[in-house]
Amino acid sequence: METIEKKQTAIMDSELSEQIKAATKDSHVRAENTELMLSYQRGRVSLRQYQLLLCSLYKIYEALEDALDTNASHEAVAPIYFPQELARLESIGKDLEYFYGQSWREKLTVPDATLRYAQRLREVGRDHPEYLVAHAYTRYLGDLSGGQVLGRITQKSLGLKNGEGLSFFSFPGVSSPNLFKQLYRSRMNSVELTEEQRHGVLREAVTAFELNIQMMKRLKRSRAPRP
Repeated sequence: METIEKKQTAIMDSELSEQIKAATKDSHVRAENTELMLSYQRGRVSLRQYQLLLCSLYKIYEALEDALDTNASHEAVAPIYFPQELARLESIGKDLEYFYGQSWREKLTVPDATLRYAQRLREVGRDHPEYLVAHAYTRYLGDLSGGQVLGRITQKSLGLKNGEGLSFFSFPGVSSPNLFKQLYRSRMNSVELTEEQRHGVLREAVTAFELNIQMMKRLKRSRAPRP
């Protein structure tokens, strides 16, 4: 039976993408058991749930993509910087405009947990740009991995037609999600990090999941803004 030390050594000897996957395994399971994700697993999601999610996602991606843009030339960020293929902010804005009209920005409603998540992203962009690798990986590859399925469930549950209100799930710049994910992991694994930085990225990946879990839990208690 492997000792804890041997398992930790095996993790640190693997590639960064595998290290993050191993480090966040438990957090990933907990994230899948939040009320919103359980609703998706049951094949149904309410309009209120989706609208609240969009509001919070806008704030999260606003902070994340601003941090990525600011640090685009940073040695740890440049290899995984794909704004044309992955940027979500504009797409989320289109969905919010569909539901709330042109004044949607004035109607954004987000819980404190979302604001804490966004604040952490701003702090990382300012103080530890290399940690953006963890946040970008957990968000974008999660979107690419489950986006198509979640989009279909949302469309069916809410009766949305012609892709209206579903832009968040669409990646027109990515012709093959699986091939792109392979490219992304390869680029991420090429990032050169010191041992201390690598440990920091792994801790930040866990933090990213925990912040997302807290946000999802708080969405349950929030009220969607009126159209």
